[in-house]
Amino acid sequence: MKAEKISEHIWSLKTWMIIPIHVWVVVDEDGVTLVDAGMPMMAKGIMKFIKQLNAGPLKRILLTHGHVDHVGAVKTILTENEVPVYAHQIEIPHLEGELLYPKRKKMEYNLPKQLTKPLSEDEFGNLQSVDGLIPYLTPGHSPGHVVYYHEKDQVLLAGDLFNSKKGKLHPPMFTPFMDEAVNSAAIVEKLKPKRLEVCHGSSVFNPAEQLEEYVRKAEKKHGGI
Repeated sequence: MKAEKISEHIWSLKTWMIIPIHVWVVVDEDGVTLVDAGMPMMAKGIMKFIKQLNAGPLKRILLTHGHVDHVGAVKTILTENEVPVYAHQIEIPHLEGELLYPKRKKMEYNLPKQLTKPLSEDEFGNLQSVDGLIPYLTPGHSPGHVVYYHEKDQVLLAGDLFNSKKGKLHPPMFTPFMDEAVNSAAIVEKLKPKRLEVCHGSSVFNPAEQLEEYVRKAEKKHGGI
């Protein structure tokens, strides 16, 4: 597993299973937040890296969504770290196997019931910041997909909102509602991050500059969304 420091507070950990799979370690004053948990085989490497980083204990796991390649290491990590796991409340019934993920044939029981907690919301339904990371609901790839924006570092951890190749934005794979995903991409224009990170692909710098072209190509490829 390859580790790369991508900003002052954020490290990217990558492995390969035909395609790249990234998770992110975010350091703050009170310890470490893990964003996504990749595949089961990544668990030992993630825990080893956090210990070697010596930036404090793991405090929590934040999920962009509940697909198996984003939650695979959770259960093993929790055997050594009793920390909370968070996802959007819309996502939890799907990852626990109570609701079918859209356009899938089988229920997915990716995490045990009552393990995952909903991200906190304010009285207006806005997702609340978690130690320097601001979540935003970005549905399309999954019903409760969220991205996490590190405001200080100006880095957007985008999960499967996009794919990327050679620094260019591409539509995500296996996305049931591409029209929603393309609409959700507007968060890039709102936040204007300096750097965007995806689970399956390379870093994208100043992604807002690519958004208009991305939307046009996505609409053409997917039949005039």
